Amino acid sequence: MLKHRERIRAALRGELVDRVPVALWRHFPGDDMHAEKFAARIVEFQKKFDFDFVKITPASGFRGEMYGATYVDGKNREGTRAYVTLPVQSLEDWDKIVPLDASNPVFIREFTTVKLVRQHIGADTHVLQTIFSPLSTAQNLARERIWNDLREHPDVLRRALRAITETTIRFALANLRAGADAIFFATQSATAQFVNREEFREFGAAYDLQVLEGIRAAKPEFVLLHIHGLDIYFDELMRYPVDVLNWHDRRTAPSLREAREMLRAAGITKTMAGGIDEYAVLADGTREQVIAQARDAIAQAGERGFILAAGCVTLVDTPEENIRAVIQVARKM
Repeated sequence: MLKHRERIRAALRGELVDRVPVALWRHFPGDDMHAEKFAARIVEFQKKFDFDFVKITPASGFRGEMYGATYVDGKNREGTRAYVTLPVQSLEDWDKIVPLDASNPVFIREFTTVKLVRQHIGADTHVLQTIFSPLSTAQNLARERIWNDLREHPDVLRRALRAITETTIRFALANLRAGADAIFFATQSATAQFVNREEFREFGAAYDLQVLEGIRAAKPEFVLLHIHGLDIYFDELMRYPVDVLNWHDRRTAPSLREAREMLRAAGITKTMAGGIDEYAVLADGTREQVIAQARDAIAQAGERGFILAAGCVTLVDTPEENIRAVIQVARKM
């Protein structure tokens, strides 16, 4: 039987593995504000379920917190926080967005978490740290006003995005040095709900690719791209220099089957991760529904180059038996 690291590596190479890799991840609200408590919860979650990789999910909005945003517990199923104050509330506030480095308290909290998780997880399992695309971070700093500023004052946004890009690269590299093996790169703005294609290419992809180039130079084991939201520009993002693609495949196009066909037609070899609806099925469905959807996911994607996962974070109130049902299907138990 393969070890976790070997199984993920085989999946990335498109080889037939002993069993389909499986991984789920979640927020730990409250505890995620303290490195020691947060690391302990992540390690506890992994020891309970023994996933094929460990994905660290920092407190929501952590990149806004780097720049002074404040939050309260959102008291929601996702385990995310609600905004209290935003760093960017006027056009002039964008000028305050400068490159940050590893002396930032949020940097320190997050890479300390990585160090502690790495110490307790052991060498046989990949540890992934989460980063966000520069445009998604800019949205995190300003919320809805960003879209008007982007269209009315593009030069102001470009300057801020350059600073955020530098910060993002530094954050990723600091976490890789702290013990992360791989990067979970999330974009929340690659969707027609926020920007058209040309806007995405200019203000999204252009800076994403700079971040990915900086990360690749550090030679992580792999980069997993999470495409968050609905009406996503999958046909553009599938060409990013990443190893794994993850999106809400049960809630927005393309399906796993459609995505596999798109990749093949384009001559692109990438591993896909997904297949489970984290809301309607994993959290709110029966064990039998979870098993049926997991089996369907494997049937759609095939057992090569596939990781069974949810479209996004596992909700904090997800029944443990449903999590175990996903694992059962992956491991043919």
